[in-house]
Formats: sequence, structure tokens, C-alpha cells
Amino acid sequence: MARGRAATYDDQRSLILQRAAELFARQGYAATSMNAVAEACGFTKPTLYHYFRDKDALLASICDEHVLRLHAMATETLALKLPPADLLRELIHRILAEYADAQHAHRVLTEDVRFLGPDDQARILGREREVVKCFADVVGKLRPDMHNSALSKPLTMLLFGMINWMFTWMKPGGGLDHATMAPIVADLFIGGLAAVHVPEKTLA
Repeated sequence: MARGRAATYDDQRSLILQRAAELFARQGYAATSMNAVAEACGFTKPTLYHYFRDKDALLASICDEHVLRLHAMATETLALKLPPADLLRELIHRILAEYADAQHAHRVLTEDVRFLGPDDQARILGREREVVKCFADVVGKLRPDMHNSALSKPLTMLLFGMINWMFTWMKPGGGLDHATMAPIVADLFIGGLAAVHVPEKTLA
């Protein structure tokens, strides 16, 4: 009879992914060893290998789980059947909420997917493209003329250019956070600079 998993298996696996994402984000994937991940988790190295066969598998799992959460968020939001402008605002709000709760995983997905093998890269980037398509479809409904001229996807990529790199300049604990930026991004993308409303909180 096969031995089942321990009751703590999923919790420990989640802990490993969380601590590894933090290390990869802070010091880089290439500079982080499995020894460092094991130490950060309070595990022995053999215990770490019980969950992940190598560092590549660990990186792939971080990226996979993050992009799957983004895809689930996007498809659930589309099911709300809101008017296009409201739907796009909701998508922007929800994806920034996801980024806020997974800042290390997002940085790893953005910067370190290049270290993965071709099959893992293709799978993860394919899922990213599905997320982009969810946004592009809404942009196309908001501006059918742009959709018909094949501009909805390039415009969507400009939107992601605004939101994907916030971690490079947003100060932890500063006057701006992801929740504050969500309506600003939506205003700027949908209405242009003149439509941006200054948030009530004082900017640092």
C-alpha cells in the first residue's frame, strides 16, 4: 500500500515556494542556492529535495502558481458581465491586488522565467498570453475600432507596461501602494492624463 502524504505537506510546500520567491527576488535566481532556500525554510537539504527535485523545478512552480492565479482572477472577472469600462477597471484593480499579495513571485515571474528550460518557458509564457488576451478582449470591446485595426493587443501591452514594473519604483510603506495606484492606472489608460484623479492620501 502506497504511503500517503503527510497532513503538513501542502503547508510546507507553500512555505518553500514563499521563501524561495523572496530569496530569488532579493538576490537573484542564479545567486541563490538550494542550501540557502533550505536554511530560509528551516529544513534540511534532503527535506527540500523531497518537495522539489532541483532549483529549476522550484522556479517553475513559483512561476506556474503565480500565473495560474492571475489567469483564474482574469476569467472570474470576465464572468461578471460588466460594461467594458467598468470591467477593465475591475481587471486592473484585481490584478494589482494579486501583485500586492505576491510581490516576490511577480518579480520572479517577470525577471527569472528566462532561466527555465524551453518547455517550462513555453507553458508559462503561454499562460501569460492568455491573461493578456483577457484584458485585450475587454480593450477591444471598449474600443471596437482599435480591435478591428489589431491595436487592442498592443494597447494592452502598454497597459501591462505600466503595471508590471511597479516593483522597480514603488517604495514599501510609501505614500503609494497597489490599491491606490489601481484607479490611477485605470484613469490614465482609459481617459488620458486629464482624467487622473489625485488620491486623497498624502504622497511620500
